[in-house]
Amino acid sequence: MDEVDLLVIGGGINGAGIARDASGRGLRVLLCEQHDLAAHTSSASSKLIHGGLRYLEQGEFGLVRKALGEREVVRRQAPFLVRPLRFVLPWEPHLRPRWMLRAGLWLYDHLGRRSAAFPASHALDLRHDPLGTWLSPKLRQAFSYADAQVDDARLVLLNALDAAQRGTRVQVHCRCVDLHAEQGRWQARLEMADGRQQHVSARAVVNAAGPWAGGLLERMQARSGGPALRLVQGSHIVLRRRWPDDSACLLQQPDGRVVFLLPFAHDHLLIGTTDTDYRGDPARCSVLPTEVAYLCEAASRYLREPVVPDEVVWEFAGVRPLLADPDPRAAKLSRDYRLQLQVAPAPALHVLGGKLTTYRVLAEEAMDLLRPALPQMGQAWTAAGDPLPGSDWGDAAQAGSHLLALAPWLPAGIAQRWAGAYGSRSAELLQGVQGLHDLGEEFGGGLHAREVDFLRKHEWAFDTDDVLWRRSKLGLRLDAAQVARLQAWMGGQSPFPRKGL
Repeated sequence: MDEVDLLVIGGGINGAGIARDASGRGLRVLLCEQHDLAAHTSSASSKLIHGGLRYLEQGEFGLVRKALGEREVVRRQAPFLVRPLRFVLPWEPHLRPRWMLRAGLWLYDHLGRRSAAFPASHALDLRHDPLGTWLSPKLRQAFSYADAQVDDARLVLLNALDAAQRGTRVQVHCRCVDLHAEQGRWQARLEMADGRQQHVSARAVVNAAGPWAGGLLERMQARSGGPALRLVQGSHIVLRRRWPDDSACLLQQPDGRVVFLLPFAHDHLLIGTTDTDYRGDPARCSVLPTEVAYLCEAASRYLREPVVPDEVVWEFAGVRPLLADPDPRAAKLSRDYRLQLQVAPAPALHVLGGKLTTYRVLAEEAMDLLRPALPQMGQAWTAAGDPLPGSDWGDAAQAGSHLLALAPWLPAGIAQRWAGAYGSRSAELLQGVQGLHDLGEEFGGGLHAREVDFLRKHEWAFDTDDVLWRRSKLGLRLDAAQVARLQAWMGGQSPFPRKGL
């Protein structure tokens, strides 16, 4: 029987963030995830650290203020991973009026914290802006504001890695198959991918199971009320199309929704997202043809070169666990979160809803709520605490310079990718390496055996999906034969069903 202070169920951004916060407060923590870290919702976002400009229209001022405050904190804690980005909002007179956009941006500026990374919004003349050459010539006026882009799955990974370095046991492919209370403690039975079982006794449990959190809440409280969550599918498509690396677009749609155009993987364009009510297993959601058509049409309204479905090289969908609301319009549901504390029959904290940007403050609030059950824990520390692993070299450009100083023989493409993914942890990849030949077999796209081995040993990578779609986006670069060779080298895949990305 393993005894811990806190059992965290769920290896998405909230679970990893809470495990990191708790271990930094001196608690004994075990994090279990039934599939891979960030296997579902947390790797299927729009990959933004942002306040959520569109949420102002829904009156979510508190959420926007909180998210804008976290935007700078998260950037500071992972500067090589979080990249400030200019967002351009083209104006069309038949949609939202100009005064409304200007007022919303003024409020966005004043709810947030201005800095060199996140300057104030301003008006643009697209006829004299470089992005204008990519957009429809009928578009002339626009507004510009600042937010940031992040690799969502790697942000989860870095939080889990930091938690592990502070003492958390991180167990992936580990399902919680039984959970019940005895004498004020939770007794859990965990099942590994190979069938082995582990019994854990925990003083408290955090339910951070994302789309599964509502069902787990009902089982842990042994009662059923109204649904705590409403599951909404969000889908994205990716094109192999050049796009300016320093700019993104927020596109208004006739149905009142907005769609993002985002630079992605250096020479791709990411388009998303949709909002569709979802029923079924959250692990098995997939992009619908109607969603692909919607996103292509949404982008084509604004682009000089229209988008057609045949141009899509990758598509991915995730299920967002949003707070239940009677409003029939999925796009209008709150992106805020609720932390529900359970005292009996044993202490537990249920995480309902939330968004990528606010994960750190959510974790801090969650641990503060659990203090009565875990009075020995330390004080909150993450707001001004240590940065995430890999941050010692600064932002991605600075990290790239450091990396090339260590290994001038490294191809520029690999150096750029490593700098933006690993930051100063790239030095660990280079230990004992004298030249390109020491990186071992290349599988394609600049992926070598040494990097795969590093991901397996230090980042919980289990199979090719983990390596190609969550630890990296090199699935966009490898063909089927190269993937098969990598799979053979890694020795097979997980026996658990996995979400196809």
